[in-house]
Amino acid sequence: MLLIQNYLNGQLVPPLAGRYLDNIEPATGQVYGQLPDSGPDDVAAAVAAAEAALPAWRALPAEERGRMLVKIADLIDANLERLAQAESQDNGKPLSLARVMDIPRAASNFHFFGTAAEHFATEAHMQEGIALNYTVRHPIGVVGCISPWNLPLYLFTWKIAPALAVGCCVVAKPSEITPATAFLLSELCMEAGLPPGVLNIIHGTGPGCGQAIVEHPGIKAISFTGGTATGRHLARTAAPMFKKLSLELGGKNPNLVFADCDLAAAVATSIRSSFANQGQICLCGSRIFIERPVYEAFKTEFLQQLQAQKIGDPLAADTKQGALVSQAHLHKVLGYIELAHEEGGRLLAGGKRVTVPGRCAEGYFLEPTVFENLPHDCRTNQEEIFGPVVTLTPFDTEEEVIAWANSTDYGLSATIWTTNLTRAHRVAQALHSGIVWVNTWLHRDLRTPFGGMKNSGVGREGGLEALRFFTEAQNVCVKF
Repeated sequence: MLLIQNYLNGQLVPPLAGRYLDNIEPATGQVYGQLPDSGPDDVAAAVAAAEAALPAWRALPAEERGRMLVKIADLIDANLERLAQAESQDNGKPLSLARVMDIPRAASNFHFFGTAAEHFATEAHMQEGIALNYTVRHPIGVVGCISPWNLPLYLFTWKIAPALAVGCCVVAKPSEITPATAFLLSELCMEAGLPPGVLNIIHGTGPGCGQAIVEHPGIKAISFTGGTATGRHLARTAAPMFKKLSLELGGKNPNLVFADCDLAAAVATSIRSSFANQGQICLCGSRIFIERPVYEAFKTEFLQQLQAQKIGDPLAADTKQGALVSQAHLHKVLGYIELAHEEGGRLLAGGKRVTVPGRCAEGYFLEPTVFENLPHDCRTNQEEIFGPVVTLTPFDTEEEVIAWANSTDYGLSATIWTTNLTRAHRVAQALHSGIVWVNTWLHRDLRTPFGGMKNSGVGREGGLEALRFFTEAQNVCVKF
């Protein structure tokens, strides 16, 4: 049994109230560990530790802070296999995916922001013969970082690293559904020699622990990734306290396939963008709109390639589809499959729970599922399912597909498949999405802003946007 502890003031400690939650392996449905059920007292202790550490940490030269972050990045790289095994067991995703995406990206996050800290420039504005204005940025103070269960270490480090880089101290809460790699990160931070109190990782539920982080007056900013409903509740709490907010929320992303595309590339990448991580990525393209002349060809090839998406034990080398993250989430996705039937959808593939023989017989496995014959404005095409369920819909005109793509309350990402460069630019400009990929998907440059429009969030992460978020701008005007 894995016994997870809080990382508080540089030490691994039990929760103050002594309460623990079960940690369940999605592939087996069995309890394999316990994690702290922390509450407001644990959060208060973490904030106190962070406040005590803040003066020395913010006073360190950016180069020294950066070196510490790069050291943590190197330790993540050195422990890649151990971390990937933990991520796969905790989340249900294929081990092969954790090896090539989740853990390398976590290391990249620390390395990128560790080096970026040295290049975070100030600004100067000369009023000729009158005055000099210069703008400096100060770390905002103690900040709260709350991350989701779908890409546990990947997104956890995406928030923590820029905050530490600019000189903030952090109270962080990983998802209680997937706490293992955050716990292992605690051990690596201790090994790296991160000063006590600079990073504090407190485990627990949203109501018990996350709410206490949002409410604490000593926490000056909140960076949150998760569901739109939770983000709305969080904003109601934090806004009257004038906390700075970055909210990366849900998505219902369109995938636009035009007839002049490279069809082979569009199909192969659309399989990934539909079902990677069992469809549990906020950027997955769950609404696939295909121009009518190539609709049947796309559908035929898509369904044929889908047969190669082997469902199985996440630890098996040939597994493409692992387990959904929890029993509750499995039931939610199955409920949407039933809804799609009720709305008149024609099932083309999947739709059923899968029993994997052996140790995974009680795991939360689901077939990749494809529907067609659903209107663009039905609930299946409007609400975030966050699972391996996609719809195929033919379209006739560019104007029609843009209207359908923009019809949801979400605006996180979109993908366009076309060889017409003029069309690519034109359609990208018309889409209400914070991120638009053309002839690719999930191609990320850490220097670029990341975030969504409409109900997909507030603010941007990544690159200079993240560094700015965790700082306060101060203008100094010197009159000649």
